[in-house]
Parts: sequence; structure tokens; C-alpha cells
Amino acid sequence: MNIEWDKLKFEFQPTRSNIRFSYKNGSWDEGKLYNNYEITMSVAANCMHYGQAAFEGLKAFCCKDGKVRMFRPEENARRLNSTINYLMMPEFPEEKFIAAVKTIVKDNIDYVPPYGTGGSLYIRPVIVGTTPQIGISAATEYELIILVVPVGPYYKSGIKPVKAMIHDGVDRAAPQGTGHIKVAGNYAASLYPNSLAKKAGCSVMLFLDSKTHQFIEEFGTSNFFAITRDGKYVTPDSPSILPSITNKSLMQIAEDLGITVERRQVAKTELGDFAEVGACGTAVVITPVGQIIHHDKVYTYDEQNIGPVSKKLYDHMTGIQYGEIPDKHNWMVEI
Repeated sequence: MNIEWDKLKFEFQPTRSNIRFSYKNGSWDEGKLYNNYEITMSVAANCMHYGQAAFEGLKAFCCKDGKVRMFRPEENARRLNSTINYLMMPEFPEEKFIAAVKTIVKDNIDYVPPYGTGGSLYIRPVIVGTTPQIGISAATEYELIILVVPVGPYYKSGIKPVKAMIHDGVDRAAPQGTGHIKVAGNYAASLYPNSLAKKAGCSVMLFLDSKTHQFIEEFGTSNFFAITRDGKYVTPDSPSILPSITNKSLMQIAEDLGITVERRQVAKTELGDFAEVGACGTAVVITPVGQIIHHDKVYTYDEQNIGPVSKKLYDHMTGIQYGEIPDKHNWMVEI
């Protein structure tokens, strides 16, 4: 292994191992470590025909004291089960999930970027239905695979605001569909809308609610939040939004810092009233948005720098993750 830590990107690369669990005859096995990255399944496997596939994303960090810790893995375990319950998949016990993540991180401990590099070990659990079938029904056999990838800081030369766009001709999820779960198909459905954003010179699509197109939902990759001119943290409340663990954490941090948090419907007409806008998620924590384009309207924020409140929240969050700030809520789980 010869990794140039300062050149790591957010992209896949093989590590020492991944861990896999099989569900057959009504129960999960005890799992096994594999040092290869190929899987074999039937050409009629359920996941390839009917989309029984879901995933999660979390990170482990080498902290200031030299110990490696994961950020809120129990939240990922709960969200994974929320998703797979909806998809008629078998639950994976929370304790088993956390133990599995600890096992795979320990086996790849030397792939965790050192403290001070700004990197982390990205952990990707994915579950797929593998039963060969042509009729439309839930699979009876499943594979849960957890792989890990060392990744560098998303912003190597400093956090820079991006452009986003709203397009009335595309929706992220149906009003009572799968927007609230981390099903793989949601991300496939976002590829075309995001390609429209790229063609317009924007980095990401910002979706409105599918029923009325009057309210902000979320970005194609992550949750939406904004800072009002009087310093409040505002984020949309909708049954079609994926419950972001990063957003949940930022809301708690905001409250800890004395910032008022409002989780509510956010009308698109409010976009011109915000002081700061950002996208938040596991990969980046916070991506500041400098401009949002909607038809002939352009909403402009700071196009050069992350806003002061967003920066304070970002610094506090990453400070907890790297062990530089006291973890008062016990979010970090030691490996």
C-alpha cells in the first residue's frame, strides 16, 4: 500500500477487504471478510430487474488523539432499516450493523487517512435482493456488503460556493413515494435532472415539492438548509425528503450554539430573503450555494466564500469528527 494522502479524491479504490452477509432461509449469517471486489449472482436477480437495492454512507476519522472513531453509526443502522422495511427486505439488527462496521474498519485501519490530512474512511453499506425471479415480488435472499474507501477532503483548495438550478419539468420523488428512504433508484432518477443542471452551468439541481412546485424539498445529492437574515437555521420539513444525518447533526449543533432552528415548509418565494444557502450531506458536510437559477430569476448569495454561520457550523461539526471539539452528545464511536 502506497497512498498519497494529499492526493486522495472522493472516488472508489479497492482496500484490503469488504465484509458480506447473506440472508437465506429467514436469517442473516455471521458475515465474512473478502479481499476481492467481484460478486456473482443470477442474471434474473431481483435487484437487477425490480430494483430491490438500498445503501448507506458514513465515515470513520483518525482523531487528534490518534484514535479512530465513526460518526453516528447507529443513525445509519436505523435509516437503513427504515429503507429496507419499505422495500420489503429483512431487517439487519442495529447491533450487528455497528459490529460489522467496526470489523471492516479495523481490518482496513491502515487505510484511514492520518489526522491532519483532512481525509476520512468512507463506509458504504449496500443491500441487494439476489433471488432469481421473473415475477414481481420481494426477494427471499439478500446480500449486505460493506466496503470502505479512503477519501480526501472534498474541497482541496478551500470551500467554494456552487451554482444550483430549479427546473419545473423534473421531480425528485412522488408525493407519497420513496423520497424519504435511501433506495438506489432515487439516485438513478436524479441523473437526468442533474445532467440538465450541468448543461446550464450549475453543479446540482434543487427540487421543489412534486405536488405543487411551490416549496423547496432538497438538492439532488443532499438536504437543503438556509440561514435567514436574522440568523435562524431553516430547513424543509416534508415526507418526501431523505432524513439526513448530517442535517440532523447540524440542527443540534446550531441549537448548541444558540441559533434558532426552524424545520418547516420553505416556500420557493423565500429564496430571495435568505442570507446563506447550503447543501449538507456525508461527503461534504456543507456545500455553500452562491447562486440559484430558476427561469429568469437568479437568487444570489456570497459567490466567493462560505457564509459566516455556515462556516461556524462546518467548523464545529468537523471539529467534533476529528476530536478537536468535545463530543458532548457522544456521537463518535471508537473503533
